[in-house]
Amino acid sequence: MKSSKILAVAWENLTQRKLRASLTTLGVVIGIAAIIGLAALGEGFRLEIRERIQQGFELNVLIVIPGSFTAALRPPFIPQEVNSVRNVTGVALVAPLITLPQVKIYNETNQRINAFTVGAVNFSEMTQMVGERFIPIEGEIPGEDENDTIVLGYRACFLNETTRLARVGDNVTVLQINVSKTLRVAAILGKGGTPGITNFDNWAFIPTKTAVQLMEGEEAYNLILVKVSDIEQSEQVANDIENVFENPYAISVLVPIAFVRQVDRILAIVQLFLMAIASISLLVAGIGIMNIMTVSVMERTREIGILKAIGAKSRTVLAMFLSEAVLVGMVGGLIGILTGYGLSFVLSYGLSNFIQPQQQDTAFQSPGVQQSMAIRPVFSLEWTIIAFIFAVIVCIIFGLYPARKASKLNPVDALRYE
Repeated sequence: MKSSKILAVAWENLTQRKLRASLTTLGVVIGIAAIIGLAALGEGFRLEIRERIQQGFELNVLIVIPGSFTAALRPPFIPQEVNSVRNVTGVALVAPLITLPQVKIYNETNQRINAFTVGAVNFSEMTQMVGERFIPIEGEIPGEDENDTIVLGYRACFLNETTRLARVGDNVTVLQINVSKTLRVAAILGKGGTPGITNFDNWAFIPTKTAVQLMEGEEAYNLILVKVSDIEQSEQVANDIENVFENPYAISVLVPIAFVRQVDRILAIVQLFLMAIASISLLVAGIGIMNIMTVSVMERTREIGILKAIGAKSRTVLAMFLSEAVLVGMVGGLIGILTGYGLSFVLSYGLSNFIQPQQQDTAFQSPGVQQSMAIRPVFSLEWTIIAFIFAVIVCIIFGLYPARKASKLNPVDALRYE
């Protein structure tokens, strides 16, 4: 019997038992819909997390610190060490930074500026290093020879949208223990928006030479920002930077792209775990297919006997019953894929509303910066094809036993079956 004829007979047998076939197919639909829905949501969630990490880090900027984030294992970096980092292969730009402890800044009316951190930098290098976060909304970034200037972060300058502590051109007093210096406000930075290592909303920046005068000491840097020429080589560049120092274990190099990759791996594992759970429902549907087809074989025993009596071969009977299982898998898979697409949008809408963070301090939110968590399903053609094939394979596997049982029936015994 031709394959087209076998499929036609199998389809006719399914349509004659519409309720039973519908319930059997429903199990496959639920399993595939769960797989597609969770795969789309998992991929959307992964991309959302990656985007948020990228908003908080410059992926091509490494951060070198003496010791770790919790403990200093060695003195700050000296200029010779900074120059050694500049000479590392793959380093495009280096911007060393001094953080000044116990510094207070006061405006002309003796109000304290809200700068939690005061950093001393080369303004030209910082503009090239993190240009997108170092854009002034008022004034201009000072040149290298303007050592009597200061640049304020947005929150350091503004109490709220209408109340400010300083304006461009104002003089402020920078007090480092017993040493003070009067500086002119040259620029006010725009809102950083997303929290991160390079969010400068609560920072104030002064020239490096001015910081050395305030500390009455030698030039020593607490951080080194390193821009790499190739993001993909970030980890290799980080290793080369560590080897520059006599004791590589006494410094730490933060590699943002490595962190992003690790998060990607973790989320991928979680996504596979969720899809494995969803696949269980498809296996349960397979057991239902086996059960229904076994009952169908019993009900159609005489029909099988007649087919064999008029010359049908065992492999033809086997193909007929397996075709029914394949059709259930194909129809259920197609409907399940469409249902999974719709389900993913419904779940994404519900989850996005459920996990919305409370909107606080809206006056300081950056325009164009996404504050809320919006999980958008991302569909993969690869996963769609895999899910469809998986549905068909499961139906074949669980339909094989009743199909073989039908093909092995003795025609004489089958015709006598009541």
